[in-house]
Order: sequence, then structure tokens, then C-alpha cells
Amino acid sequence: MVGLGLIGGSMARSLRLNGFSGRITGVESNPHHCTIAMYRGLADEFLPLEEAVEKSDIIILSAPVDVNCRLLPHVLDMIGGTTKVVTDMGSTKADIAAAVAEHPARGRYVSAHPMAGTENSGPAAALDKLFFDKVAIICDPEKSDEDALELITALLQSFNMRIQYMNSSEHDVHVAYVSHISHITSFALALCVLDKEKDYKNIMSLAAGGFESTVRLSKSNGDTWAPIFIGNSGPILEVIDTYIEKMRLFKTHISNGDDAALRQIMKSANEIGLILK
Repeated sequence: MVGLGLIGGSMARSLRLNGFSGRITGVESNPHHCTIAMYRGLADEFLPLEEAVEKSDIIILSAPVDVNCRLLPHVLDMIGGTTKVVTDMGSTKADIAAAVAEHPARGRYVSAHPMAGTENSGPAAALDKLFFDKVAIICDPEKSDEDALELITALLQSFNMRIQYMNSSEHDVHVAYVSHISHITSFALALCVLDKEKDYKNIMSLAAGGFESTVRLSKSNGDTWAPIFIGNSGPILEVIDTYIEKMRLFKTHISNGDDAALRQIMKSANEIGLILK
């Protein structure tokens, strides 16, 4: 397990709950995280990457997306010609797919994205059932060897996840709209409130459920999300433009005192409730 933060740590917890009898070898650059992960039983040992890969049948990359992208070609170099399988859990896929598109061991790689998470990070944030009844996206399944695909599919299903398939580019567009923009707007709202409301006591006393739920994601780790925003910049910039357009629409109707227009666009927005039940 390369990276034992929220995702990697929660996978380790899920494996333990499943009765996994093998050893979990961790690869972690942060010594403090190693200590917490060992204390919580997330790994049986920690080794350098090369030694960990040599000892493992499945290599799970759950570091930040830019780190996964850098490590994957090196891991494929090490496992080529073997039955070992490597998968990554990153939330962007086009860049990492391009990085190994022509690699001779490409078939040993399965591109996966569990649609699960919280605003917390690090091994202390790992949860037993983070993935329970969530969706896992497998990208470019046709490019993975059949046995590798079956193994990672079975792994994800053992966490009670539902599997969907997409190509990498399609995936990155969809997550920009349903996940990445949510984090950006949450960060932006937090900055707006902190900029305009200088008395923190007012924030604490007046913040109700709506504010807390909207701004919750702004507590997410910037070390995780900055590489995601940069790596998926094309779709994200497109959705930011769309978001700004909708904000300007609200601004115009409010400025004009147009009650009917405001009610109409909010009624249109209510239709999302038909999807998110």
C-alpha cells in the first residue's frame, strides 16, 4: 500500500474487516504517518518502494495523484513479466493513463477511482467502511489484462462497492463537475467568509447547518487537492466558467429585484433532487 492516508488507510481497514489474512506492507514518506498507521494496525511493516513491490502481489497506489503518476511507470518496470498487479486510487486519470500508454507491462495496471472520501486526511482519518455501498470507477478496462482486471474488480467488490466503467478522459470531465468543483467552491466560500467576517466569534455563533455542510470540504488537504486541480485543469476551468456564469445570473436577478426570475432559476436547480434522492 503506497500511501496510508484516508484512502489507503481505509482500504487497509476494509481488508482487515474482510478477514484478509495476508500481510499489508506500507510505503510512506511521512514518518509521523508511519507511526500512526502502525498504531492503528493499517500495515504490518513499512519498507522502501522497491522492497515492498518485490514482496507484494497487489500494489495499490494511494498517494496524491502527481505522486501516483510519477511512480506508476517505475512500478510497471519492476513487475513486468510477473503476475503482480498494480492499481491506483487517484481521482484524475487522463495524465496517469498517458504516462503508461505505451509501457510494455501496461496490462498489469488497473486504473480505479473509489468515489468515496471525507474532508479529513492522513492515517488518523482512515475509516472501517468508507467504501461501503459506494461506486468505484474502473477506467480503460480493455487495456488491462483480464486476470488483473478480475482481481481488482473482486477487491473493490469485497468492500461492497458498485463497479462502473469509463474511459480516462470521460472520467476526468465527469469528476470535474460532480466532485472537483464542489471542493473549489467550498474553498472559495471559506476564503470569502474569512475575508469579510473578521470576528471569528460571529462565524462560530451564526454558522448553521447549511453553511457547515457547504464549507465542510474547505477543510480538505491542499497537498491532495492542488495536484488534482492542476492535473485536471482543462475540465475544471470549463466548469469554473459555467459556475461563474450561473453566479452572474443570480447577481443580475438580485440586482434587478427580479423575484420571478430568481424563483425560476431556483426551481430549475431543485431538479437535482430528482437525481440525488
